Amino acid sequence: MSDLIFKVHGESASPAKFIAKARNFKLIIDEPKDLGGTDEYANPVEYLLAGLAGCVNVVGHLVAKELGFTINSLKIEVEGNINPDTLFGTSNKERAGFKEISLKLIPETEASIEILVSWLKIVQERCPVKDNLLNVTPVSLEVEKQYAI
Repeated sequence: MSDLIFKVHGESASPAKFIAKARNFKLIIDEPKDLGGTDEYANPVEYLLAGLAGCVNVVGHLVAKELGFTINSLKIEVEGNINPDTLFGTSNKERAGFKEISLKLIPETEASIEILVSWLKIVQERCPVKDNLLNVTPVSLEVEKQYAI
């Protein structure tokens, strides 16, 4: 299969709000009030956590089907901790990103705990978002000046 290409584009609506488009979907990113936003939408790192949970959900159901069991419902809890000092430029002693992310899967299923342990191992190996969080992915940033008319 050829590579799948995913694209997002958008524009700043304020210093703390970004409106993005992904295919035909609008994603609005904001910040809590104490971080300069209006607290109307999730912030970028919350979207990252939701992306991880969403990916694990998709892969989890796919792998369950391959292993021959049904997931009646799947609850996913995910959290991460960040020291904001680097973000705000008050220190560079720690990295800007999450120090740690934890994710808990709570499936309702007839599968045994032994099958669920095997299932989880496969899900972890096949989740693209988890892979991107664990491994260095080249990211290039560039700037292009737009001139006012």
